[in-house]
Amino acid sequence: MLSFELTDEQKALVEETRRFTKEKIVPIAAECDRKHEFPLGVFKEAWEMGLVAPGIPTEYGGAGVGEVEHVLITEELAFGCTGIQTSFTANTLAATPILIAGNEAQKKKYLGMLTAEPIFAAYAITEPAAGSDAAGIQSRAVKDGNDYIVTGSKCFITNGAWATWYTAFATVDPALGHKGIIAFIVDRDAPGVSIGKTEDKLGQRASNTAVINFDEVRIPAANVLAEPGHGFKVAMQTFDRTRPDIAAGACGLMRRALEESIAYALERKTFGVPIAQHQMVQAMIAEMGIAYEATRLLMLKAAWMIDQGSRNSLTASYAKAFGADQAMRVATDAVQVFGGNGYITEYPVEKLMRDAKILQIYEGTSQIQRMVIAKNLFAGVRG
Repeated sequence: MLSFELTDEQKALVEETRRFTKEKIVPIAAECDRKHEFPLGVFKEAWEMGLVAPGIPTEYGGAGVGEVEHVLITEELAFGCTGIQTSFTANTLAATPILIAGNEAQKKKYLGMLTAEPIFAAYAITEPAAGSDAAGIQSRAVKDGNDYIVTGSKCFITNGAWATWYTAFATVDPALGHKGIIAFIVDRDAPGVSIGKTEDKLGQRASNTAVINFDEVRIPAANVLAEPGHGFKVAMQTFDRTRPDIAAGACGLMRRALEESIAYALERKTFGVPIAQHQMVQAMIAEMGIAYEATRLLMLKAAWMIDQGSRNSLTASYAKAFGADQAMRVATDAVQVFGGNGYITEYPVEKLMRDAKILQIYEGTSQIQRMVIAKNLFAGVRG
């Protein structure tokens, strides 16, 4: 029988994460945004609670939760600040290629590093000329015995300047397109790895975003995740599993915008009555609620499909595209509800609007999601 009820364990997890977010993240989010600072102390506390990369299996020291539990955690963290949440969730993004394609030694070493101490990891695929066109990677990997020598640059890498290790991608020959891409793990302290500029961003400013340079970096055979012809598949399978997390971030942001808007509408008066009594404001609030609930259902379905081992490319893209677009609209409407106050930093909704925009861009733009959706629909895929 179909049920939308969370288990008692899931309810407890949500409550614990919600309490942590309201006590530890909400009070500092605005200051972290203003100063472009990440709260390392809060990150360590979250790591100790098992809220960072919680899907890592227990045999590697993780909490071993399913994807449904993971998106529930992510939504609660995002309610406080999607910038802080993004840096938390980037550890999962970096770990996922290893969970998909890694051998036992790679899993024990690198997943074990994430659970042994509160460190950061990063997923490095985007390049100046290869964002939406992931098959257009230009970073070169030259075979040298059983190793590869990699040269190139990655940009817009979340946790880039902080990461202890990266899961990354390069090509043995750009002319081969997706068939030439390899996947590998590279340690931050490997000779030839350097950190470029840290980006000054519109939103999600608490999260670090940096350029990573590889200058003839030797990748030993033990660190190769996927040989040419298989690396691109690992990258796409990773996004299938992590795009529901973006929808979860969108849910958290929308719920925050909705709660802030309701509270303000009940307090703010115009024409002698609270603006909550004006039908146009009511309509905007109602649309916010619809957007949140619809995204949450898509998010949970996409996460559930991962836990069932089902193919979920289509649903993951539904959740990511719809959630990101709705989060941008909801955050913009929240600013409208606040009127002039919504446009100044004294109130929280201007930050929500700035933070929401990147949801439509990273891990595949909203336009790319529609290409994925159309491809699946024309192929007769459903669900």
